Amino acid sequence: MFRTTLLICIAGTVVVAQDARTPPPAHDQKNILAAQVMLDSAGFSPGEIDGRAGANFGRAVQAFQKSHGLGDSGRLDDATAEALRQSFKDQPAVVTYALTEADVAGPFQPDIPADLVAQSKLPSLDYRSPLEALAEKFHASPGLLRTLNPGQSFRQAGDQITVPNVTGSSPSAAPSSSRPANTRIVVTKRTSALTVEDANGRVLFFAPVTTGSQRDPLPIGKWKVTGVDEMPVFHYNPDLFWDADPSHSKAKIPAGPNNPVGVAWIDLSKPHYGIHGTPEPSKIGHVQSHGCVRMTNWDVRRVLEWVKPGTLVVFQ
Repeated sequence: MFRTTLLICIAGTVVVAQDARTPPPAHDQKNILAAQVMLDSAGFSPGEIDGRAGANFGRAVQAFQKSHGLGDSGRLDDATAEALRQSFKDQPAVVTYALTEADVAGPFQPDIPADLVAQSKLPSLDYRSPLEALAEKFHASPGLLRTLNPGQSFRQAGDQITVPNVTGSSPSAAPSSSRPANTRIVVTKRTSALTVEDANGRVLFFAPVTTGSQRDPLPIGKWKVTGVDEMPVFHYNPDLFWDADPSHSKAKIPAGPNNPVGVAWIDLSKPHYGIHGTPEPSKIGHVQSHGCVRMTNWDVRRVLEWVKPGTLVVFQ
């Protein structure tokens, strides 16, 4: 499905300036982690939950503040923290989770080459390990799960681990019959953000995204969703990429969460463009793409709950 579009869009490789990655003091890191979990639950995704106050965290805080009449400083002040606690109903930010047989059974694909043609030789592009699968399940960085669970192998069913309290708490998990009609998707280049909005412009969901580059800019304008493909196959044509390896030939990249477009492709009326997932959630908001809109696999799954053929998509 959508083969023509999937021929051209691919994860970007041009790195731009990233936010500082210096770890904050331990007490600040705990507060930031809690705020990230609460933001995710409130429908204002900080992207990968990692306990760090990076650019994506600041954007999510700012979007939450604007939506709740709390200004737009992007800083986790007392009023914002209290509003988040109220929205989270004072639940714990982290919880204990028992690994299941499904969590550790796989199948896993530990050795995934960076070369796309080499990837096409694999039977599937599954998670590399139980840790990677668990990190996506709980919207977290693998590093955070290691920090929360020192000495844990993440390979034994029945083991108890500490994880961000994110499952089942998203507003977008509400039944489709209760969601507003006439929603639209808005992607803003300046803030590297995607929002789902109702007819009055109220933000229903917010998430960080990667949106093109100088060489492959975001196509500003109004488009429509033409269809959705979950677990898509990627049809790679090196002739369509200015930075492709000249030795490459066309290749069919198998489906899976580590596919170049992740777990879902939202096809748009603009030829060769779409909104899709990624195998590299830590890079969302910190790198450039080949023009498409890229987001974490868990966030694109939430967007799927709002879109259908004909949904308006605005690139601005």
